[in-house]
Order: sequence, then structure tokens, then C-alpha cells
Amino acid sequence: MVKNHYQKELSIAATQKRNGADNNKKDVKKIQCWLNLYAMRHPMAGTTTGIDGDFGPATEQAAVNFQKATGMPQSGIVNQQLFDLLCDPMRIAFEKPLTANGLRQLVTQAAKQHLTNSPFELNYDNKSNMGPWVRSYMNMNEGTEWFWCMGFVQTIIDQAASTQNKDFRTLMPLTFSCDTVGTHGLNKGWLSRYTQVRNDPSVVQPGDIFLLQKSPNDWIHTGIIIGIGA
Repeated sequence: MVKNHYQKELSIAATQKRNGADNNKKDVKKIQCWLNLYAMRHPMAGTTTGIDGDFGPATEQAAVNFQKATGMPQSGIVNQQLFDLLCDPMRIAFEKPLTANGLRQLVTQAAKQHLTNSPFELNYDNKSNMGPWVRSYMNMNEGTEWFWCMGFVQTIIDQAASTQNKDFRTLMPLTFSCDTVGTHGLNKGWLSRYTQVRNDPSVVQPGDIFLLQKSPNDWIHTGIIIGIGA
């Protein structure tokens, strides 16, 4: 894959614990992010904690609760083994082999594989669009100004194309801009206007991407089509 930044989200530099000599703010925040992401999928587990880089009593208790929920010894200490379990959804989303045939089918399978593993953004440091999933899709960028829809779409297409030993950048430029992809699609004759789609829905297939149009040459959102309704 070209967009392989997710790999930086799968490890911590050292074991993190309350009053630990090797604690560092970056790794503690990564742990706190994953504890909160687990809470979003398992709201009764009690793993919600602040995301501030301080491994205090609240983070320790959240870690204990995660260990309890997953059948691990309840030490409140996060080593690489426990962190592997915390970030396992991301590893599965990115690394579980795709088995579909054809690029569109692979794109659809990859999109569903990510969706199943709950790629949520987080809000902390008074910013939206934060957390490991956003950073993975956005080449380690995050924050309120980093809308991540195109980063997600291109990551999925990259993952699918890589399965076929292809470079997705032959289809579109590497970008976070919907306008850049929309203009490229028009220039290549690959972008169908909404009037054409309304008149002939058969031009759209699962595995295609959509661009939400604000004006004829201004697109504000994108996503992947995984099914066609009646």
C-alpha cells in the first residue's frame, strides 16, 4: 500500500503505566484513544477516559476494565501485548486478506471490512477529526480542518488496488481534496453527473465512489458505494 501510515498506530515505544518511568505523552494518548474507541463499541465496559497524555487513575481504571472485558490479568499496565489487543480492529481492517475478484468487488469488500471495525473519529484537545483512524487515513494529519472523507476513500481504493499489485494513483492523484478528484474525473470522462445517474442508474456500480456536489465544479464530500437501492 501507498497509504501505510496505519502501521504507526499499532505500537507503543515502551510499557505505559501509572507513575511509569518510561511514560510518554504520545503513547499515553494513543492508549487513551483506543480505550475510548473500545468504549464506543462496548459502552458498558467502562473504558472511557480523558485523552490528555496523563496516565492517571482514570486511565489506569479504564485499562483495568479493558483487561477485565477481554479476559486479561487486571494490572492496569499497558504493554505492547495489551496494546496489540486494543488496536486489533485497525490491524484487521487493514491487514485481513481481501478475497474478492475484480477491483470494484475488492473496494466494496475493503470498505465493509473497515466499517465492521468501527473507524470512528474522536474529539479531544478542543478539536474534531482526531484519533488513530483519522491519522491513518490522512497520512498522520488530524484536527478540525482535516476532513477525512477523501483520505478514507483513497485508503480503501489503495488497499484494494494493492491486492492486485496495482498503484491506485494511476486512477486518481493522491489528495485529500474532493475538488481535485472531481476535476480529474471530469477530465478523464470518468465522472457521471447526477442528472446522468438519475436517468440511467446502471452507470453506477458497487465499488464506485460518489462525490457530493455543491456546484458544478465544487464537491464537498465523498464516499464509497457498496450497494444500489431500488
